[in-house]
Amino acid sequence: MVSRAWRVLVLLAFVLLQPRLASAAEAHWPQVLTLGTASEGGTYYAYGEGLARLLSRELGIAVVARPTGGPVENIKLLETGEIQLAFVTHGVALQAWNASAAWTDGRQYRNMRAMFAMYDTPFQFQVLGDSPIQSFAEFAGKRIGVGPEGGTTAAYFPEFLKALKIEATLVHGDWSELAEKSLARGIDALVVGAGVPVPMFIDIERKAKVRYVPLTRQEIAMLRLTMPELSASVVAAGSYPTLRRRYETVGLFNFAVAHKALPDDLVKAIVDTVFANNERMIEFHPAAAETIPSNITRNNFIPLHGGAVSWYRSKVTPGVAHSD
Repeated sequence: MVSRAWRVLVLLAFVLLQPRLASAAEAHWPQVLTLGTASEGGTYYAYGEGLARLLSRELGIAVVARPTGGPVENIKLLETGEIQLAFVTHGVALQAWNASAAWTDGRQYRNMRAMFAMYDTPFQFQVLGDSPIQSFAEFAGKRIGVGPEGGTTAAYFPEFLKALKIEATLVHGDWSELAEKSLARGIDALVVGAGVPVPMFIDIERKAKVRYVPLTRQEIAMLRLTMPELSASVVAAGSYPTLRRRYETVGLFNFAVAHKALPDDLVKAIVDTVFANNERMIEFHPAAAETIPSNITRNNFIPLHGGAVSWYRSKVTPGVAHSD
């Protein structure tokens, strides 16, 4: 039912946009592209909505941002061709490529090809200001909101708990729904792996006092030892109104990927549009300040799409991998 309704929305978007877009697109390009993002209230959603508008205007085709559960669902949808563009985190993409996580059911997902690096995803742990939770260890026995099933946080936070030998109750749902539960004290904490600032966290701070629970250096070291794809991440002081000091944590880099079957010249045009409009991208979400060509080297295993390879070669970006 949801899939059918979404197809209707995509078709409607194409019909509405076609009169002013048709003249710009190449004849062999698809008339509509669907971009898998994540749920409302998260960084993927805000970034993706803006990117879809930008690409629609600049490329002359209808690009529609589709809300999803996040990287896991995006990869599954991309594999079947139901979407053609998607956002993924480095770690979840690695799980998909190697079929190393339970959600893959032993299947390798290898239709994704990297286009460009988006931004770092620090894991951030928010509680209300009067919460008794002061440390990660005190998540034991608590109700923790981790976002939609299929999202980066839902995929990784259980591994965090396992690595640090902590048991807690995980609560899934859209980020906007979990924000309401947090404010109503229906859950004890929110854990989000997303670009900074997380729109939902900003919204909560407008309504209540909050704190950000830190990881110790020992906890960071243990998590990175257990999951080598994690990197050390820092949320700068002032990223949120109540965050007065730099916040040290762990994170994963995000990448925009395309189905390998998309035309090379289309993907090259997408990459060129993104980098030529970085200031516009930052208006969509501040995390796009990290959407720069040199960060493509943060990808060490997803093959680049042929169109992306062509763009990076033309710009002489050092250290860029080749397509398969």
